[in-house]
Amino acid sequence: MKNRREFLIKSALGVGGLITAPSWLHGAPAIIKSFNKPNSLINGVQIGTITYSYRSMPDQSLEANLKYILDSGISAVELMGEPVEYFAGMPTPEFDRRRGFQLGWKQRSGESLSSDEQAEWTELRKEMDAYGKQVAEWRSNVDFKKFEQVKKMFKDAGVGIYAFKPNAFNQSNSDAEIAYGMKAAKILGASHVTLEHPDDDAHTLRLGKLGEKHKMGIGYHGHEQQTFTFWDTALEQSSKNGLNFDSGHYVAAGHTDMMELIQKQNKHIYSMHIKDRQAPANGKGNLPWGQGDTPLKELLTMMRDKKFKFPATIELEYEVPANSDAVAEVQKCLEYCRKALG
Repeated sequence: MKNRREFLIKSALGVGGLITAPSWLHGAPAIIKSFNKPNSLINGVQIGTITYSYRSMPDQSLEANLKYILDSGISAVELMGEPVEYFAGMPTPEFDRRRGFQLGWKQRSGESLSSDEQAEWTELRKEMDAYGKQVAEWRSNVDFKKFEQVKKMFKDAGVGIYAFKPNAFNQSNSDAEIAYGMKAAKILGASHVTLEHPDDDAHTLRLGKLGEKHKMGIGYHGHEQQTFTFWDTALEQSSKNGLNFDSGHYVAAGHTDMMELIQKQNKHIYSMHIKDRQAPANGKGNLPWGQGDTPLKELLTMMRDKKFKFPATIELEYEVPANSDAVAEVQKCLEYCRKALG
């Protein structure tokens, strides 16, 4: 056993000269336990990613997503709902969900649907409504042991789960479904759930009160509708309401007071998405990091210097080059963070 232990220690470190150091020997079990695991906590700033970043990868299973995270060098994550819920047994849809999201987003953005698109959207809505009822029934009888299994799987791999984003917190979802989503998040180890800001004061009040009941934070995400006062009403309604701030979208909206907003709201920010977008004068594009107008380096160094505790979530939204893939691009984003925080 003694020889085996020495072999493991030497293999884990690969530095024979340290073997004789007494202080090192006391830390050997911890070193072995963390060997070959990712670490994206950089000078006090937790860099994570959202699994949405890997949407272009061919395999969207939970196991594949975990491998993408590990290959990216990421040690903390915001999990989208679908990979987790499918792993837990949620029924799979028989319609084109992506097309439904495209048409729904187009309509919500104020764009007109063509007559063919409107007919397609009408049929998709019927299928989506029927599927929503099927999912709600599944959620009411779910075996939460599957979520315990997910937490262990990620923990054993060295990845913490700080946020969970299932499609369970909309106005159309029942209190029971919302409670399900919050319970699942708690089991996963998340401090908060995330969702798009509903632009509905009654609903943010409802979610905040349910968050208080279930002891779960709610981080509201925004796109270009974000402003300096965007979250004020939700924050006044409940101590559990908070921000899932998006730095890139804020810049694309034309605002120049992002650093002041983050300093003001840092205690209410559960997590923050980071990406490099252009200001309106430059086209609002999503670009490889360092090419846009988001002050990423300044933002990250402020988090480091002021010891802000919320994680910075890499959200890969720029076009993946033909000779690359999402994992390689998330690696590049993480390396950008390492250099900025070095």
